[in-house]
Amino acid sequence: MFRGKANSIMDQLINQITERTGITHDQAQQAVNAVVNFLKSQLPAPLAGQIDGLLGPTGGANLAEQAEQALGGLGGMFGKQLD
Repeated sequence: MFRGKANSIMDQLINQITERTGITHDQAQQAVNAVVNFLKSQLPAPLAGQIDGLLGPTGGANLAEQAEQALGGLGGMFGKQLD
């Protein structure tokens, strides 16, 4: 489902789960995919569409910048733009 650079957020998450739980990489990947798919099915379409962009390859983008953009978008949904 999610393929790309080895340093993608998705890969980092899978590696963290593998290290912390001792489950295999494939099991961790299945668990993460299940959670991601569940979240995407529960979120409004504009937010659900951002999940793949956030968890896929970072493409050289800074994680802090991505988080700031995501949080700014959330603030806008509630009537306030975060600075």
